[in-house]
Amino acid sequence: MLRKLLKFLLHRVVIVGTFIAIQAAILIGMIWKFNSYFVYFYAFCLLLSAGVVLYIISNKSNPGYKIAWIILILLFPIFGGLFYVMFGENKLSKKQREKMSSIGNKMTKLLKQEDPVWNEIKSVSETASTQSRYICDYALCPPYKNTYTEYLPLGEIAFERMKEELEKAEHYIFMEYFIIQEGVMWDGILEILERKVKQGVDVRVIYDDMGCILTLPYGYNKKLEKMGIKCQVFNPFVPILSARFNNRDHRKILVIDGHTGFTGGINLADEYINAYEKHGHWKDTAIMLKGEGVWSMTNMFLTLWDYIANTDEDYEIYRPHVHMKEVVQANGYVQPFTDSPHDHEPVGETVYLNLINRAKKYVYINTPYLIIDNEMITALCVAAKSGVDVRIVTPHIPDKWYVHAVTRAYYDVLLESGVKIYEYTPGFIHAKTFVVDDLYSVVGTINLDYRSLYLHFECGVWLYKTDTVMDVKADYLETLKVCKEVTLAESHYVKWYRKLGRAVLRIFAPLM
Repeated sequence: MLRKLLKFLLHRVVIVGTFIAIQAAILIGMIWKFNSYFVYFYAFCLLLSAGVVLYIISNKSNPGYKIAWIILILLFPIFGGLFYVMFGENKLSKKQREKMSSIGNKMTKLLKQEDPVWNEIKSVSETASTQSRYICDYALCPPYKNTYTEYLPLGEIAFERMKEELEKAEHYIFMEYFIIQEGVMWDGILEILERKVKQGVDVRVIYDDMGCILTLPYGYNKKLEKMGIKCQVFNPFVPILSARFNNRDHRKILVIDGHTGFTGGINLADEYINAYEKHGHWKDTAIMLKGEGVWSMTNMFLTLWDYIANTDEDYEIYRPHVHMKEVVQANGYVQPFTDSPHDHEPVGETVYLNLINRAKKYVYINTPYLIIDNEMITALCVAAKSGVDVRIVTPHIPDKWYVHAVTRAYYDVLLESGVKIYEYTPGFIHAKTFVVDDLYSVVGTINLDYRSLYLHFECGVWLYKTDTVMDVKADYLETLKVCKEVTLAESHYVKWYRKLGRAVLRIFAPLM
């Protein structure tokens, strides 16, 4: 017991958390001390809070985020304004802005292509072309033909396909994941990576430090480096109060030799392949690309690598055709895209809204979290009221009780408008997929919550008229067979104190 207690006390989370708590306590204590003895400081804080509220009202941030901060400042007028100044803004330093700008310019140049693919989409459908043009202009990622796609409806299936493709790697392997955890899944992949390094393959890994703080030991990147695997840690977690920890690399990207890529909801941990039961059966999805479309995914990885490592590589040597033995022939169009919190353009949300607003027959959605703003609520409700069959699958067994409580807080307004909501009864559904009208689909990392839509680095693949669109639909309908439909009566019949708790959580959901 003593050894376990000592191990717990020396864990990085406990140490870092303790330092942050001490800093927060000192900050509050200093403010309170000044408040007690200096009327001028008290007046200054009130004026600052008033100024901050006016600033929040006038800025371009999401209304839900604004309301949460304004209520917090009204509840704590002395601390609230100062806390917003310190932690509420999502701004980069001048040096960071210059780095991001140069990376954006490089990505624009490398991904720039003539318009034949987009023009071809336009000749088929104006509706599809407007969606594609938005992604091209604001995510800097163009559409592609000649890209084979394979939908992977379970983590176990994706894991096996990833290993198969990793074994074929001859030149390079790029991996970028929010969560990595030692176990069956990661150990199986790591064994292949070690062998590939010895064969001369360039193997690189990026992982998010916040995402891995409970799953990897401190300094794990050094362990990988000793194996010959190049590794970068995104946003290292240090014991200093800072708003930058709001921004996390939530992407899941695997690129092999530039011509094969994977993305989706699946992280590299055992619950994603049901190697052990964490929250019942874990339902997740991914997609594999082969062909020209992988070039955008390669750029996503390399630009972030350059940003973290302060390098400036020649990307041309990583183009798909350099190592692709033959041109891929496939139906439809694919458009991998990324979303950054630093460009203040909610690409992920807009892609989803475009799909909902242009749907004519149905919109089928998988999401682990349903914490949405007024724009998304309005779009879903208007679509359902207009006769579109709108269905949403959420988990029945939550991974975080408070997030699940907020998810259920949105049921009433959606059900009243005709949206159908189902809960995945075998366990937890972590998939993030949209499928619309047998024409469009999105498979990626983007949850329907504030963090994914506004604060995280995310990615996805927009699909138009590919064979995989119907695969996504078929999997969705199969999943519904083990889901329980939530009725309006059930949603209304909730204890008053639960409704009150959900209402409070819903207000502050943008800050969670």
